[in-house]
Amino acid sequence: MATFFFRAAASDGRIRSGSFSGDNEKLVTRELRKQGLTPIYVGLSPKGSALNLKLPSITGGKRKDVLFFTQEISTLLNAGVPLDRALSITAELTVNSGFRFVVLDVLRVLKSGRSLADSLSTHPDHFSDLYLNMVRAGEASGSLAIIFERLAEFERSRDDLRNYIISSLIYPALLTLVGLGSIFMLLNFVVPRFAVLFADTRIKVPVPTQLMLTASQVVREYWWMAAAALAAVIITWTLYTRTPSGRLWWDRNRLKIPLLGEALRKADTARFARAMATLIGNTVPLVQSIAIASATLGNKMIAGAMVGVAQGVKRGEGIAVPLRKAGVFPPLAAHLLTVGEETGRLDQMFTRMADIYENDTRVSIKQFTSIFEPVVILVMGIIVGSLILSMLLAISSINDVAI
Repeated sequence: MATFFFRAAASDGRIRSGSFSGDNEKLVTRELRKQGLTPIYVGLSPKGSALNLKLPSITGGKRKDVLFFTQEISTLLNAGVPLDRALSITAELTVNSGFRFVVLDVLRVLKSGRSLADSLSTHPDHFSDLYLNMVRAGEASGSLAIIFERLAEFERSRDDLRNYIISSLIYPALLTLVGLGSIFMLLNFVVPRFAVLFADTRIKVPVPTQLMLTASQVVREYWWMAAAALAAVIITWTLYTRTPSGRLWWDRNRLKIPLLGEALRKADTARFARAMATLIGNTVPLVQSIAIASATLGNKMIAGAMVGVAQGVKRGEGIAVPLRKAGVFPPLAAHLLTVGEETGRLDQMFTRMADIYENDTRVSIKQFTSIFEPVVILVMGIIVGSLILSMLLAISSINDVAI
């Protein structure tokens, strides 16, 4: 008999993981089903990988799958289709086979008598606390169709902003990579062939040319050391920023990066405001909304400051004053929320705040790329130009000797 590791869904919708002894996978699967479990994975994988199994087909486009799910459910519910039928249709329309399993499992748990929010909570990797609380509020108020419509808008806005930031930074990154690659090719392949001209002669090599030849020699002989050092730095940096203290240090200091830091601050402000507008607009309590919206933030320093904001709300200070004291969002945010509290339209002001800072984020990212791209081109141009100039000086010195 061998030990098989499994991951299975129980009748209450929760995922169970563990090990089971058996002769083969089919017998273990059969025994799990006798115990009322629906096997998701059974195999001889090591304990670590079995208990933390993630389906490859699910993890690739998780955000897109959730957005598609939300949009389809919103459309079907607004068309008067019953919830269970809407889930069944959405499962049929889902292209990703891994996510189709998620939707069908949600439908199975729903039919067992649990609420939709509880059914979705059995898959926390896909549906966030914000998502679940919104659905729970919609079920309590009987406005599930409207809730899914707002959730679709929230997911779409967040996805659009994220895609804009990523697409805007791809070109500068590629430009830098191509520039460094071109310099490496010149020093590693072109310059060594050019250096052969001076190998067996007594021609005095110009200083710029000598510097170029020395740089080429260093690159050819020690490039692997530089690559190993770079890999070590990247690995060390990754491990350090995964620790709580390291992540907090990095999140605090990246906000100080010229231009880019301000864009990141505005992006988190927009993300927080959009989440708060969605939650408050659907009767989720303010303190609970702050805790849920904080979990959507990518910057741990800003998210940590929200604890003090929540405590200020509990003391009866409102949200604008504690937010101003926290000092993690732009000053305009607190002024907007002050007006929202005075007019009794806090949800609308959060929506306005999200619109403002999503637009400001795009402007800031555009300003950063408009400055960064010419700087990269200028630096790479100077380096490549210096290499070419060094070659021309050497050729000129050879011609002088020949004359």
